[in-house]
Parts: sequence; C-alpha cells; structure tokens
Amino acid sequence: MANTNYEKYKSDGSVQGNVLEWFDARFPATSMWRAHLSEYYAPKNFNFLYFFGSLAILVLVIQVVTGIFLVMHYKPDASLNASGIPVAFASVEYIMRDVPWGWLIRYMHSTGASAFFIVVYMHMYRGLIYGSYRQPRELIWIFGSLIFLCLMAEAFMGYLLPWGQMSYWGAQVIVNLFSAIPLVGEPLSIWVRGDFVIGDATLNRFFSFHVIAVPLVLIGLVAAHILALHEVGSNNPDGIEIKKKKDANGIPLDGIPFHPYYTVKDIAVVVGFLIVFSIIVFFAPEGGGYFLEYNNFIPADPLKTPPHIAPVWYFTPYYSMLRAMVWPLLGLDAKFWGVVLMGAGVLVIAFLPWLDKSPVKSIRYRGPIYKGFLAAFLVSFFMLGYLGAQPPSPASEVLSQIGTLVYFAFFLAMPWYTKIDKYKPEPERVTFK
Repeated sequence: MANTNYEKYKSDGSVQGNVLEWFDARFPATSMWRAHLSEYYAPKNFNFLYFFGSLAILVLVIQVVTGIFLVMHYKPDASLNASGIPVAFASVEYIMRDVPWGWLIRYMHSTGASAFFIVVYMHMYRGLIYGSYRQPRELIWIFGSLIFLCLMAEAFMGYLLPWGQMSYWGAQVIVNLFSAIPLVGEPLSIWVRGDFVIGDATLNRFFSFHVIAVPLVLIGLVAAHILALHEVGSNNPDGIEIKKKKDANGIPLDGIPFHPYYTVKDIAVVVGFLIVFSIIVFFAPEGGGYFLEYNNFIPADPLKTPPHIAPVWYFTPYYSMLRAMVWPLLGLDAKFWGVVLMGAGVLVIAFLPWLDKSPVKSIRYRGPIYKGFLAAFLVSFFMLGYLGAQPPSPASEVLSQIGTLVYFAFFLAMPWYTKIDKYKPEPERVTFK
C-alpha cells in the first residue's frame, strides 16, 4: 500500500505529526486521502477522454467562485432606474464598466457556462462509447443524469439574470411551455413566474434558485457521483473490471494509484484547458454570438419582441425537439407533446443502463450496428443543435422531425440492436492497443 506523509510524521513524534494525529482522530483526513487519492486504484489505460470528469469539477469551481464575486455587485431588480434602464441590466453594466476587473469575472462566468456544457457533453460521450453506465455503475450514471438536469436548470435561471432582450423573451417562451400541461399547466406557469407575466417576482425567484437552491443540490449530487464512482471503481476503455484480478496484497494488477499518477496528468490537462479558456475569455468572450447573443446587450423590453428567439447553444438540440412536434394527439395540442418530447429527450439518458443488452461494454469490442446507431445519434444531435439556433422554416421543421426520430431511435431500439449486434470478447487484462 502507498505510504502517506501523515504516517511519516506520526511515527517520528514531531510537532507536525502530533498535530496531524490529533486532527485525524477527530476528522477522517487520512482515510479520505487514502480512499480517494493515494490508495484509490484506477485503470492504467485511461486516455484523454477520462480527463473531462476532472475538468468538470474545475469549471464548477470557476462558476462558484466567479458567481460569488458577481453577486456582490448584482441587483435582482426589474424596475427602471432614473435613466429608464432596468436596474438588473444596469448592475451588469456597472460590473462590466466600473467594478475593477468586473468585466473579467463576468466573462469568466458567462464563458464558463458554455465550457461547463462542452466538458459535460464530452464526459457523457465518453460514457456512451465505453459503456460507463453499465453494471455496477448504474447509480453513478443516474447521479450524472441528475447533475445534467440540474445544470440545465441552473443555466436557464442564470440566463435570465442579465435582464437583456434574449434573457427576457427566452424565459417568456420557456416558462409559457408549462401552461401546455393539462389541468395544472396554467397555475404551474404562474407559480414559476411568481406573477402573471415575467417580471420582478420572476427575476427574484430565479436569482434565489440560481445562487442558492440549485447550486446546493448540484454540489451534493457531484459529491454523491464521486463517492459512488470510488465505491465501485472507474471504468476504462476496455470495459473490464480491474478489481477482479488482484495480487496477494489486494491491489488490482491493472491499476495504479490515482495520486500521483493521474493527479499529475490532470494538472497538465488543467493547464492546457486554462490556456484555451483564457484565450476565449480575453479575445472572444461572446463566442461569435453563441456564448453571449447580440440581443442580450439590449435592455429587456416587454413591448418589443426580437425577430428570432432562440436559447443558448447548449439547449438548442432539445429546443429543436420541441419545435419538431406540430401535430395534436389524443385531444392535446402540439405544444404539450413538444414539451413531452423535449423532457423525454433529457430523461431517457438516465435509462441507458437498462436499455443496453450487449454482452460487452466498450465500443472497442462492439459490432457495426451499435457503431452505426451511435454515429447516427451524434449526427442527429449536432443537426438538432444547429437547427434549434436557426429561425423556423418548413425545411428545418422536417429536418428537426427526422433528427428527433433518429435521436430517440438510438435509445428506444437499443434493447433490440444491442442483442443482435456482433461483438468481440473482452480481454482478461487491460490493453494498450
């Protein structure tokens, strides 16, 4: 087993050793260090896709820290100031123009939101291709799906806070979708808004959820996600369980301690990520209009609707599903079924552990049918994302319907095509080919 500095200090009777011994008797510092770093054995064949989990934690920290500093100066007030500008919008302008380094904090937060979804989407993609949702990691995947859902809620509520044109009208469109739910829709939409229209009450409750409620849930889910992962162990590109083959000391033959081997690699990846992140923050914080839209630099005006209302890029695939449904069914209007499709598109991801019937986990040993369905799924996801950012048209409507069909086919047909697909047997030990 890996030795720890704590044991070294404790054995020599030094002051530092005595302090650590006193602290460890009252808090499980040493056991946590061992369980999650120095004696947590990870597969030795991780590739670059396995670094996105660590990057997700880094971006979460960036968002929390920058959010704390933004809250010091932001005012969730929809009333107009003496210049006729909403106070919330003016407070963002104040942060950008008058607060020392406020522009940097704001751009780090807004760019961090997009970076968060890029990292999380890559993290989920890795899970798809290597079967990280399969037994015994079902609970890890469920926690991850809930994290994704919380991220979407957090991003949506935070998007309203600048109180720009796209913030206001985007919230107007999304909140009105709740009214499509039979019986409870109208009261529910009023409760979400806090009023009969998007206004000061909406801004204040979204601010409360964005700053306090959702982050607490999100951090709790992230902790549960990591604890569940370290309980069963990490998956790897071969999809085999390294805990099945251990030496006489109980150490996995194909495992290495997470610290220092992967912590050092994580640091290198973090440096690379921060270089790219800094380039975007300093030279292209709007991301060509995808991270921050032009209309959101205009104060919210309830009397002037933008010519085209679209959500931020990371919501556009699901927004396309919403718009793809144009037919009323079972006496319910198309808007209701669009909401159902959009919600199902997010929730169906959590059911992957029970939909996949393949004898193997990793795409390395799966057959051509799964690879074909996965490729079609990825194409449809990118196509839906693009279409969701474009103005509606007859052609985009048809393409959105096709993309939505392919998206759901990947999940709903999975029990069938994973059973009939050819596969190669997994190796007994991890490989590096």
